[in-house]
Amino acid sequence: QVQLVESGGGLVQPGGSLRLSCAASRSRCSISRMGWYRQAPGMERELVASITRGRGTNYVDSVKGRFTISRDNAKSTVDLQMNSLKPEDTAVYDCNAAGLWFSGSYDPGEYWGQGTQVTVSS
Repeated sequence: QVQLVESGGGLVQPGGSLRLSCAASRSRCSISRMGWYRQAPGMERELVASITRGRGTNYVDSVKGRFTISRDNAKSTVDLQMNSLKPEDTAVYDCNAAGLWFSGSYDPGEYWGQGTQVTVSS
């Protein structure tokens, strides 16, 4: 019912910046929590940042002060501004949305994007 479309990944040098965007394909839905996960080769998937509908945020310690998550509730989008990127940030990044309301119906499940590659290298 809902697809999450991601954009903004790519190759950047250490110290550079990227902005990831994620948009829900279905309009006029209310999403309780949106976030970004990442998974590097040989590593477990981890939550990078999340944001509630009320814009409360949570970040993994390794990105605090460098990454900023934001959302536009009217557009059902979530962005991740990534500054001061490090090689250790290299991973496949994937957005998700959890707790959705559609026309009075509630879906407690999670939806995922297809993933976007972020590579930080000189």
